[in-house]
Amino acid sequence: MFTRRWRASRGRRAIVETMGKHRPNPPQWVWYTFGGKLPAHLAEWVLHDVTCRTWVLRHLLRALTQLAPFCVVVLLLPGPLYIRLSSVVLGLLVGLFYSISAMGESCEHRVIKHGYPPGIGRETRAMYREVRRATRDDARRRGRPE
Repeated sequence: MFTRRWRASRGRRAIVETMGKHRPNPPQWVWYTFGGKLPAHLAEWVLHDVTCRTWVLRHLLRALTQLAPFCVVVLLLPGPLYIRLSSVVLGLLVGLFYSISAMGESCEHRVIKHGYPPGIGRETRAMYREVRRATRDDARRRGRPE
């Protein structure tokens, strides 16, 4: 029982380690966040970025990074603070709503831009979901007395 779990976690760790070997530096990440193309050696990281378990949170972080300059500009405008703050909050809500509504397409576009075939992001996320579900079901079965 322990060896199977260890092997499964070791396999996941190996995937994460190979994906994490080459990561963009902060200026490259900001460029990528605003829609830029990264160098070819980071294409594997882009696929990991849009297909890992936390891909939704990563997408939201990219969206917030894109909205941050507009929030700063609105906060620097003259006028009552409550109006500026409410404008920022409303702008963030609208921006995040549109970002979430186009999340899948945006991630697919990023992957295609970095040289992968169309649909690979969705297929990879579905494959990871199935592997996690099978691993979880297997662990539940082993835990139950039969």
